[in-house]
Amino acid sequence: MSESDTGLEEEADAETETKSDVEADADRFATDGHQILLIEDNPGDARLIEEMLRESDELSQRIDSSVSGETPTVRNEQRLEKGLSTLQSTDVDVVLLDLNLPDSTGFRTLEVVTEATDHVPIVVLTGLSDQQAGIQAIQRGAHDFLVKDEVTSTLLVRTIHHAIERARQERERLERRRQMEALNRLNRIGHDITHAVITTETRAELEQRVCDRLAASDAYRFAWIGEVNPGSNEVVPRAAAGVEDGYLEEIEITTSDGETGKGPTGTAIRTGQVQITHDTRSDSNYEPWRETAAEHGYRSSAAIPIIYEDLVYGSLNVYSEMSNAFTGPETAVLARMGDVIAHAITALDRKDALVSDAVVELEFQMDDIAEPLLELTRDEEGATIRLERLIRGDETLLAYGTAREVSQERLEEAVAETEGLSDVRFLTGGGDEYEFELVAPIAVSLFETVATHGGRVQSATVADGEFRFVVELPRGRDTRQLIELIQERHADITYMAQRTRERTSSDSSPRSVLDRRLTDKQRAALETAYFAGYFDWPRGSTGEEIAERLGISPATFNQHLRTAERKFFDSLFEEERRPDGE
Repeated sequence: MSESDTGLEEEADAETETKSDVEADADRFATDGHQILLIEDNPGDARLIEEMLRESDELSQRIDSSVSGETPTVRNEQRLEKGLSTLQSTDVDVVLLDLNLPDSTGFRTLEVVTEATDHVPIVVLTGLSDQQAGIQAIQRGAHDFLVKDEVTSTLLVRTIHHAIERARQERERLERRRQMEALNRLNRIGHDITHAVITTETRAELEQRVCDRLAASDAYRFAWIGEVNPGSNEVVPRAAAGVEDGYLEEIEITTSDGETGKGPTGTAIRTGQVQITHDTRSDSNYEPWRETAAEHGYRSSAAIPIIYEDLVYGSLNVYSEMSNAFTGPETAVLARMGDVIAHAITALDRKDALVSDAVVELEFQMDDIAEPLLELTRDEEGATIRLERLIRGDETLLAYGTAREVSQERLEEAVAETEGLSDVRFLTGGGDEYEFELVAPIAVSLFETVATHGGRVQSATVADGEFRFVVELPRGRDTRQLIELIQERHADITYMAQRTRERTSSDSSPRSVLDRRLTDKQRAALETAYFAGYFDWPRGSTGEEIAERLGISPATFNQHLRTAERKFFDSLFEEERRPDGE
C-alpha cells in the first residue's frame, strides 16, 4: 500500500457500523471458507487485510451466535509473476490486486490478471488519490475496487462477497447462454442428420455424413463412429471426420473390464448410456488416452451409444477443444441422436437384406471335441467329414452329411468312440464319397444357443484335424452379441471369420415358405425326410426309421409330413390359382 498502515488500523479498531444486510453478507462469506489471493507487495498492508478477514469470523458470531464460521484462507504474493503462478495452480475464489507492483504497474497489471482467468473475480486496491483509477478498473474488467484508507473489516468482507456473488451470477448467465446455443446447434445438427437418414442409401454413407456434419460445426473438433470388432472386444472405427491427425491409430479402445474398456466409448457400448468426459486432463477413466488427447487438442468428449433394441451397432464419439463442452440438456439431445442413427441403420440393413437377400456367415473353430473324428482326418490324407444339416427332433438332434476319403468302417468306429455322437447310419453306398446320418446330442446346446438368437448352424466340417462350423444369420443381426454368447457358453470355441453371402433365388424363395408357413415339427419332419433319402428311389429311409429318429410315432410323422408338403406346394402354386386381376 502506498498510504501508512495507521489509517487502516484505526479504521479496523473503530468500526461502528450498525448490524445490517452488509454485515449479513460478511457472515455468509465467513462461513464459506473461501480462498483469497492477495497480490500486494506492502507487507504491512497485507498483514492488516489478513487480520480483518480473520476478524470476520468473530463478526459473524456476534451477528448470529448459532453460526460457526470458517475464516477465509489468504495467500499473499508480492509480485505479479508469483501471483499468476498461484492463480494457475490453485482454486481461487477472488483476487485482491494492487495495481502497482515491483514487476508491473498501472492498468497493465489488471489486464494481465484478467487474461489469466476467465471466471475469478478481481477486486482492485487503490489509494485515496486513485479513486478514479478504481472506477476505470471496473470499466476494464474488475468486479469492484477498495480505497485502502477507507477499508473496514465489514466493508472488506462485503465487497469480496459481492464480487464472488456477481461473478457466480455472471458465470450462470454465460452457462445458460452457452447451453442454449449448444442446444440450438445440436438441434440444427439433428435436423441435418435426420435429412441424411432419409436421403442415404447405405449404412456407410449415413455414418460418414453424420461424422462430417458434426465435424463441420465450430464447436466440435473431431467425430468418429466405432463398432466392436466381431470375435474380440476391440472398438474399431467405421467413419471419421475432423481434426484427427492419426489419433485413432495411436489409441486402443475396448469394451472389456480392463483399463482400455473403462473409458467413455467402451462404457457407452456396455451400458447403453451417453458418457461425458468434461476434462480429459482430470478424468481418471481417461488415463490411457490422456497424453494422446492432449497432443491432439481434445479437452472434452461425448460417447453416444448406437443401439436399437438388442442390436448394438457401436458408438458415436465427438470431441471438443474446450473443457465442459457437453453438459446439461445436451446429453438428452445426444442420446436421441444416437437413437435416430440406430433406427436408421436398422432400417437400411433390413432394406438391404430384402433387396440383396444377403446373409451373414460366422465361422468358428471348436477344440477338444470329437477327438476320434479329428484323429481320423489327421491319419487319412484328404479325409473330410462334412455335416450339412442339423435337425432338432423331439428328443435329440439329427445330423446329415457326407464323408470323403474315409471308409464307412473307420467312420463308424470313430463315431462309436466319440462321446456325444451315436447311431451312425449310411444312406448311400461306400466308395470315395457317401452320405450318412447320425444322432448328435453333443450339439444340442450349441444348436439352441444359435437358434435363440435367430440364426442356424449352416454346416460343420472336420478336416486336417480341425473341427469348424458356420453359423448363418439374417443380415442386420448383432453378430457381436451372438459371438459373445457362444463363447460364454462354450469355452472351447474360437471365432475365426465373418463374411456376407448373397443367397440365390433358389435359396430364398422356398426357404421363406418354410420359415413363414410351417410349424417347427412340420419343418423337422419335411427336412428329415428329405435328407434321410425318403423321397429318393429306392428310398434311403423308411417312414418308420425317420419316425424313430425323431422320437415320434409313424402316424404322427406321416401327418406332419403330409401337412408340410401341402403347405409347401400351396405356396408355390397359389399364384397360378388366383383369378386374373387379383
